[in-house]
Amino acid sequence: MCRSVDVKQAVLAKNDDLAHTLRDDLARRGVTVVNLLSSPGSGKTELLGRVLARAVGRGVPVAALTADLATENDARRLARSGAPVQQVLTDGLCHLEARQVRRRLEGWLPDDTAVLFVENVGNLVCPASYDLGETLRIVLMAVTEGEDKPLKYPTAFGSAHLVVTTKTDLAAPAGFDEAAFRANVHRVNPGVEIVRTCARTGEGVDTVLDRALATRHAAPPHRPPLAPRPHDHGHTHDDPHDDGHRHTHDDPHDDGHRHTHDDPHDDGHRHTHDDPHGHTHDDDHAHTHGREHTHPGDHVHPHDHPHPHDEARPHPGDGDPAHDGGHDHSHPAPAVTPAPAS
Repeated sequence: MCRSVDVKQAVLAKNDDLAHTLRDDLARRGVTVVNLLSSPGSGKTELLGRVLARAVGRGVPVAALTADLATENDARRLARSGAPVQQVLTDGLCHLEARQVRRRLEGWLPDDTAVLFVENVGNLVCPASYDLGETLRIVLMAVTEGEDKPLKYPTAFGSAHLVVTTKTDLAAPAGFDEAAFRANVHRVNPGVEIVRTCARTGEGVDTVLDRALATRHAAPPHRPPLAPRPHDHGHTHDDPHDDGHRHTHDDPHDDGHRHTHDDPHDDGHRHTHDDPHGHTHDDDHAHTHGREHTHPGDHVHPHDHPHPHDEARPHPGDGDPAHDGGHDHSHPAPAVTPAPAS
């Protein structure tokens, strides 16, 4: 007999702890963090450069971290805005983590910074699962990427406080159906604001900057269904007298690893547990990477949403502190000196 199990402890609890601390520390300094997520080639860097330049022109103190697997090209591009910029090289890691952001900011972030923009690695899977201590998460998509992309990447779009379309000057040649795109976004994230932008024409640049500045003094007006949630370090037990005789226990010392056991006296005689490497094992020795599968007869509520950590759980050694001993394998590139503002 198969049954669904509600996992109450975040898989990435250690990252969440660091992110919460970082967010609080920066808030005390009056800094709001904006996390930018998109696929490679969406025009994210070009748009961010325009936003930074507009902020400098308006006298708003901003700064930026930009992450890539290799090269300092994006940092050089962004530094033309006149804002302080630092490149983070991830050495092959497909996302940023809170510990990397915290390390890069030590001794570098100017004291008067109002908004720190973090340009994540171009990827809509893994970055969606990592809270970086941001106040505002923006997910960007070029109009050339297809109207159904929000349905293909529901975790990323479902965790966004703001959705931005880029390269809107190409909408007509690309045959972009904006109405269909908006409907798809709101299927996974009802009520989220969608802003049209174009780096070439300047459309939407001020709007993006204004939305970021608004979060300095108030929480974003929209709470997405997959917003990061506080994780529970306590113990959770299902009633041992229920019909399924199932016992669920979250160990506060297991760094996010879950142990779930079905009572051997129930009709299914099934035992399920997560081992320290993040795999799920059943009696038939089937393996899944941290995911439980529903079967006919399982009850799944139609309004249930996956947690951001469910879709993009890291594999052992993929930058997860639980597997790499907490060491940061990425390294900072030298800070790029901003060009004088014209």
